[in-house]
Amino acid sequence: MSRIPSKAEILDWISANPTHTSKRDIAKAFGIKGADRIDLKRILKELEAEGHLQKRKKTYRDPDQLPPVTVLQVKAPNEDGDLYGRPLEWHGEGVEPIILILAKPSDPALGEGDKVLVKLQMVPDQDHNYEARLIRRIGTNPKRVLGIFRKGSEGGRIVPIDKAASNEWMVTQDAVNGARDGELVEAEQAGPKGRMGLPRARIVGRLGDPTAPKAVSLIAIHQHGIPDHFPDPVMAEADAAKPVGLKGREDLRELPLVTIDPADARDHDDACYAHADDDPKNPGGHVIWVAIADVAAYVRPGSALDREAKKRGNSSYFPDRVVPMLPDRLSGDLCSLHEGVPRACIAVRMQVDAEGNKIAHTFVRGLMQSVASLNYAEVQEAQDGNANDKTAPLLDDVIKPLFAAYKALTKALAAREPLDLDLPERKIVLDDEGNVTSVAFRDRLDAHKLIEEFMILANVAAAETLIKKRSPLLFRVHEEPAQEKLESLRETAQAAGLSLAKGQVLQTRHLNALLNQAAGTDDAELINISTLRSMQQAYYNPENFGHFGLALRNYAHFTSPIRRYADLIVHRSLISSHGWGGDGLDEAQIERLEDTATHISDTERRSMIAERDTTDRYLASYLSERVGNEFEGRISGIARFGAFVKLDETGADGLVPVRSIGREFFHFDAQSGTLTGADTGMTITIGQRVTVRLTQAAPVTGGLELELLALEEVPMPAGGGQRGRRSPAGRTVKRKAAKSKHQAAKVKRKVERKRRK
Repeated sequence: MSRIPSKAEILDWISANPTHTSKRDIAKAFGIKGADRIDLKRILKELEAEGHLQKRKKTYRDPDQLPPVTVLQVKAPNEDGDLYGRPLEWHGEGVEPIILILAKPSDPALGEGDKVLVKLQMVPDQDHNYEARLIRRIGTNPKRVLGIFRKGSEGGRIVPIDKAASNEWMVTQDAVNGARDGELVEAEQAGPKGRMGLPRARIVGRLGDPTAPKAVSLIAIHQHGIPDHFPDPVMAEADAAKPVGLKGREDLRELPLVTIDPADARDHDDACYAHADDDPKNPGGHVIWVAIADVAAYVRPGSALDREAKKRGNSSYFPDRVVPMLPDRLSGDLCSLHEGVPRACIAVRMQVDAEGNKIAHTFVRGLMQSVASLNYAEVQEAQDGNANDKTAPLLDDVIKPLFAAYKALTKALAAREPLDLDLPERKIVLDDEGNVTSVAFRDRLDAHKLIEEFMILANVAAAETLIKKRSPLLFRVHEEPAQEKLESLRETAQAAGLSLAKGQVLQTRHLNALLNQAAGTDDAELINISTLRSMQQAYYNPENFGHFGLALRNYAHFTSPIRRYADLIVHRSLISSHGWGGDGLDEAQIERLEDTATHISDTERRSMIAERDTTDRYLASYLSERVGNEFEGRISGIARFGAFVKLDETGADGLVPVRSIGREFFHFDAQSGTLTGADTGMTITIGQRVTVRLTQAAPVTGGLELELLALEEVPMPAGGGQRGRRSPAGRTVKRKAAKSKHQAAKVKRKVERKRRK
């Protein structure tokens, strides 16, 4: 007979092995077999009844855990001068955890009684349970400035890079934080005006050379006017927010909902769960739950938080930082669906049949508790048979049912045929200093597609519900391509020997047929890029014009209210239409919906441009050490002044100036998208393969200048990059690229026929 462990021994083992918490794991750890498992089951039930453990399906989890972002109250320093904090959001019944606050030199001084928002990291086998890094001190909201530090005899000054800033900032010697003259620094207000009437600042971050990678995103933020400082009233409202309880909500805490995000995600605003439908009327069907953070419970209409969120419109994402729509207290804490922590949500229960068609759905306002915060890669690994300690206990009851439901959705997806572009997304990887270590293309795993399809289905359900209830909302609109852009795409396709259907109402399946024709050929990238460029830009509107790209009649954004104001509007409309409370959409907001839609469509474009500029600068910085190297690429754009080339290795875009190609004059045809040599007839058009040499990289502007070495594998003559160079025989070099000329001739004949009509 095996020795049955004591309750204390079991609790100690679970605490030391948080990822091995099933009854089977516990039995294996203590060598319990056979009938002795009955006694173990009894002890676990007793521990659960006593509140020491919480059962989630087949696992037992220690309830005494804190979320990764939380609020602490600072305790008095101990005899060694160390600072510890008391957690203010504590749901456990055991001994309160010991939390050591680790301060950086640039952090403000903390005193007993201060409330601080911190990021926590669990540290087993220490004399404390967690280590905390300061995000900010609650109740204080010092103004921040980004500028160049100019050293002086008693400290120095900061010259802001923002052109609209009228004042410099004075820095005393004890607030310099090691900054050197000429460095780009981040600083915060440190007190009232000092000598010469200048405001005083304390340097909290040294970014080094203003042209260095670490400064890139900050400069873009300021250049494009993206608000990155929350006003005092906004922070005061966020700091005063308390966790929402169960009152007036459905208790969803027993649902094994999980969040699945990138490994470096800072917030979790959506969770999901699926299982086979037990309704006999739906054989082979599935039930899919999607739960979204209930931001509306904290951001009330007309509040300071609401005004600031609307002003920002959305969060902006850069390789090294995020400019959030909401303060950290909400975006990273109360509105983030952290593992093991009760969180307010609005959830939708959707029934789909065996073919993946949604046959019913219901919205609820609830309280959920995520059983795990997972990332895409580990979920995919688990599904592929390589589960880790965290995903193994969830494999049968959570992960496999998610993929089973997704498999059904793919059938409906194939029938609907949304636009299926093949344009890999690049990812810039930075080190701690902000230097680019690599540029890779993001994997498109089934785990990514699973979450994407679940979110699309939930967005459709939100739009359909509000349409049915005749409740105002903001639709996500994507209109079909304009006729002139469609004709340009058709001509590009014909020049590549492909065809695009004409004379009928355009549908995404027609474009997919074109993309399938090009798949696996040299023209695949050209057709994908050209198809993307023919698309209209999506926007928000109170009127429903459908979503062409997704091939959906009714579509609204519902699943990301932490980072998009449009989703918050949809949440409020759901609250009003269901009668869930007084924090729904009010008459004042309804009257301004059209203006709101225009504004947040503009802020979205602003963020996209800033993010693109930042990426270009990072890539230019990365490639600046490789000036003189040769690269393979493809012509991605044509302009009067030259040809744009997308490099295969990094996805970076560079310019081949027309002045550098040769001595002849090049005719630019905007309609056909070509540059044609007046003497040689050499034609440059989108999609051609090229070999280029990098001649210049400017990290400050993000510009790359290239020299054309070969076009469609036909080398440029030696010295061909400079006008006026001739062959040894003294004759002008004839640089005809046969394939290029043949393709261009097709385009020209087509254009001429069109003009004669």
